[in-house]
Amino acid sequence: MVPNSNRADDHHGHTHGAVDPSIASSERGIWAVKWSFVGLFATAIFQIVVVFFSGSVALLSDTLHNFGDAATAVPLWIAFALTRLGTSRRFPFGYGKAEDLAGVIVVLIILLSAVVAGYQAIDRLLDPQPVGFLWAVVAASVVGFLGNEAVAIFRIRVGTEIGSAALVADGYHARTDGWTSLAVLLGAAGVWLGYPLADPIVGLLIAGAILVIVWQSGKTVFSRLLDGVNPEMIEGIRHAAGHVAGVQGVTEVRARWSGHELHAEVNVAVSPNLSVAEGHDIAREVNHRLLHHLGYLRRAVIHVDPVQEAGENHHRIPAHRHDGLPVHSH
Repeated sequence: MVPNSNRADDHHGHTHGAVDPSIASSERGIWAVKWSFVGLFATAIFQIVVVFFSGSVALLSDTLHNFGDAATAVPLWIAFALTRLGTSRRFPFGYGKAEDLAGVIVVLIILLSAVVAGYQAIDRLLDPQPVGFLWAVVAASVVGFLGNEAVAIFRIRVGTEIGSAALVADGYHARTDGWTSLAVLLGAAGVWLGYPLADPIVGLLIAGAILVIVWQSGKTVFSRLLDGVNPEMIEGIRHAAGHVAGVQGVTEVRARWSGHELHAEVNVAVSPNLSVAEGHDIAREVNHRLLHHLGYLRRAVIHVDPVQEAGENHHRIPAHRHDGLPVHSH
């Protein structure tokens, strides 16, 4: 228990509309995932038809990857749907972490597509097969690029708007996929020039590119799972809180993501001569300022300290023993 403290969060009626912001952002996330799935699935269907007639392993690698991308929409869709459920007694912070778990599933699906694509390419290197309908392979390559780029722009824009790391990561992943789709052109050109191994070699390069995406996306997703945040966000919270009238210092700032929502705890120092009500008013204003200036912030808990006892060190009780208990602290 900490004396002389006030706490303010979004229960002060900050919402300026009838729709809870978390529900609105989840609805937008579902909308983005749904149309991304439609776009990528249509692209992959077109490509698989061309693979069937041409036998291009490079195009097969790209097609498998596009099917994998379409499949990533499923866990994201489920995660956004869970977020809409809000909070409960068992889950007082809601179901935002489901989105982070969905991000892990997305990374694993992408990894699986890389393994399958690499296996197919190596198999074709060891057992070369003719590639036909090169004009159709070229057309499928261009369609793959256009489909992925459209989905990338869409996912990145919506993911940035709602603060979803999983959706943004999936968007950049789709953008890279677009360029790997164009790489299929190199394989087709090599076969046309009389180098049949160009097709599986390009397929192997695409598998390698997918592994790079796995690494980059994995870092972002697992950082969120471990409650990692961008240091610039911490500084943004500190800067906004520090400019509220009556705040003489910002001593502690902690933040963590829960899906596409950021939760923060902030310790601010105020004059010890203020009344409890005055300190509470400052805390409420800090909370209001943070929610207005930091669009990615969903909830802030503001702890008020008298300036001479500001900082986390003043809240710690030295290790001690009582009532027969082992040595402990509070």
